[in-house]
Amino acid sequence: MSKKFTLGSDRSSALSLLPEKAIRKVQLGDDLICLTRIGEKIFAFQHLCPHQSASLVDGKINSFDEIICPLHHYRFDLHTGDLRSGDNCPDLKVYQSELSDEGITIFI
Repeated sequence: MSKKFTLGSDRSSALSLLPEKAIRKVQLGDDLICLTRIGEKIFAFQHLCPHQSASLVDGKINSFDEIICPLHHYRFDLHTGDLRSGDNCPDLKVYQSELSDEGITIFI
């Protein structure tokens, strides 16, 4: 059963909370996750790299919609969580998210 969380009160306030390609750590109920935005697409994902638990808030977003871990530079697809570069590592957990006139909605 998923939980629904909304950040911001409208599209404009939600966009101002999350600058382009910035990574923010957010506590949603019992879950600590990361958020980033590319254009008007919002991505939500686990906050620790599944390889060796480095904080992904210190990662970088590349032009292929991937998060790059700051520790060993493993790359994960922000759409699917699939590991794109690295060895012996589970995929990144990603969460459904959307931007609407009500703000950013995330399903955990």
